[in-house]
Amino acid sequence: MQKPPVVTGLGVVSSIGQGKAAFAKALLDGDSAFAVMQRPGRQRESAYLGAEIGEIAFPDAIPRQTLRSASLSARAALAVLQQAWNEARLSDVDPRRIGLIVGGSNVQQRELTQLHETYRESSTFLRPTYALSFMDSDLCGFCTAHFGIRGLAHTVGGASASGQLAIIEAAKAVLSNQVDVCIAVGALMDLSHWECRGLRAIGAMGSDRYADQPALACRPFDQDHDGFIFGESCGAVVIESQESSERRGMTPYASLRGWGVVMDGNRNPDPSLDGEMQAIRIALEAAARTPEQIDYVNPHGTGSIVGDATELKALQASGLGGSFLNATKSLIGHGLSAAGTVEVIATLLQMESGRLHPTRNLENPIDPTFRWVTNEPVDHQIENALTLSMGFGGINTAMCWERCQP
Repeated sequence: MQKPPVVTGLGVVSSIGQGKAAFAKALLDGDSAFAVMQRPGRQRESAYLGAEIGEIAFPDAIPRQTLRSASLSARAALAVLQQAWNEARLSDVDPRRIGLIVGGSNVQQRELTQLHETYRESSTFLRPTYALSFMDSDLCGFCTAHFGIRGLAHTVGGASASGQLAIIEAAKAVLSNQVDVCIAVGALMDLSHWECRGLRAIGAMGSDRYADQPALACRPFDQDHDGFIFGESCGAVVIESQESSERRGMTPYASLRGWGVVMDGNRNPDPSLDGEMQAIRIALEAAARTPEQIDYVNPHGTGSIVGDATELKALQASGLGGSFLNATKSLIGHGLSAAGTVEVIATLLQMESGRLHPTRNLENPIDPTFRWVTNEPVDHQIENALTLSMGFGGINTAMCWERCQP
């Protein structure tokens, strides 16, 4: 029987911490950084709330010229890749046996909007690299060029499920022996005021209800939720075959036992109870796990009124009402394309620490019967975890993780 792939490296940038140590500490401390967003090109009539990352830290080995020509999304991808690359010691691996999957599509919208506005009246001065940067494949080219990756590389888009899809595609590449190691990156989705306005208009993004109290605005699973609050983030997860990991003497975080991907056959943003239940069922069956063996769930949990309620119904109907549950988005916001990857990282760091992070603003859960982790961290050693992501276009993903025994 083929051994499941394992995770041997992590990289993360978020509004509450950069690098796995800082991120893990901030999670367990229940930190957040919500405010009126200040990044140029992100505001117009309404003062949109969100959580933005600070200046991204890079090692001196990365040339300044490389960074000057990179978008925010590319700089974030480069940073998390460098972290994960170093931890997984990928410089020791044949570059022809390393792959890269970037999760996310249309991720550089703010940068492109600013270019359009800057060069509207002087298009002859548009920089030539625009011909590359408007395509999502530019992130693959940018990262493979810097790290010398010679295996497969491509992007995968699934809206807010993109981050988990990238990990799933990376696992497939490893299991099919196309590569020994494949890095999944959940790309930073750089929203402009156009996307903020559209997401607000469709009812997905939170309103101005907490405009004067940004720290209270992000409320997954709370009765006072009214939509997601955006949060910049980016994550990288190194997926490796067990054989390669053992040969190189790596100590894995966890093994990926199984996953499920299900479409609703529905373009609209409304969730599907049946689709979510089917994804969970397929993931558990692939992992040969019963619902009772899952002791922790990291849910999609955006703060959507309909989405949160549907997800809890799916968990309850799937027999997962007894699992510990918290909401990572309550601390870092919704990273959209990056969310699935960053929340897998949060899950694995909690697994490593034996502690579960608190959920901010969960004052009146819409269903109090669940085993919630509320305003304080909880000591608990995760053995089998389920992570969930759902995206516009009717896509549902579920992944089952098992702690690797020391």
